[in-house]
Amino acid sequence: MIIVRDALLREVESWGDHFRFVLDAPAVGAAARPGQFVMVKAAAGASPLLRRPLGVHDASAAGIELFFKVAGQGTEALSRKKAGDRIDLVGPLGRGFTVPADAGGRSALLVGGGRGIAPLYFLARELVRAGWRPLALYGGRSLPDIPLRGRFEAAGVPVLCSTDDGSFGFAGLVTELASRELGKNRPDRLYACGPDPMMKSLAAVAAGHGVAAEFSLESVMGCGIGACWGCVHRIKGEAGEGWSKICEEGPVFPGERILW
Repeated sequence: MIIVRDALLREVESWGDHFRFVLDAPAVGAAARPGQFVMVKAAAGASPLLRRPLGVHDASAAGIELFFKVAGQGTEALSRKKAGDRIDLVGPLGRGFTVPADAGGRSALLVGGGRGIAPLYFLARELVRAGWRPLALYGGRSLPDIPLRGRFEAAGVPVLCSTDDGSFGFAGLVTELASRELGKNRPDRLYACGPDPMMKSLAAVAAGHGVAAEFSLESVMGCGIGACWGCVHRIKGEAGEGWSKICEEGPVFPGERILW
């Protein structure tokens, strides 16, 4: 865990209420793995008091990128930041996705619902580096909710989009698109991040096709380091079923261990 009190916000890109931050945080970037997150202080004062957990959208030796949607007081405060501002953050935290090496051209299906797409871009790049062939499925309510589709394509990762209202790509839920793709071409692995109902449905579909899957659980977090027990989920372990802390033992878990 690395504490950075004054990471330089080098670049801000926005699409309505969606934002991408590029931060100079070399130590965090060098240590980060796909699926991990950082706890970000949203404002300089005491309000909001708690940090906000944001998945690492991308990482390099220069720093990290974050992608988020304004959804409350904390993210609204973050959205007012400008290039040149300084940001206080802690990370990288949690357990990320598994990226098996020497893939030999095996295929992976990445499914992101809305802002859940955030950690899957970093994952897609690491999969490509490890020899995998990833296909990204990116779902949103409407066209403005899928602003990152061009980033995947620019990185050489094919992407299929879905919108609930049919305004772009596949008309329907991203889970329906995933079910269609799983029926056409069974991947070797499935990775997903998004709302629990979406991932619960995906877990059932993946299990039905015999596809190994990993899911990044979303949760409100108080501390991000396992001290407050504020972000628990029912998980199956070696000793049986119990409550696991998403921030410390996750946020990524194998699909077969999650009790939805």
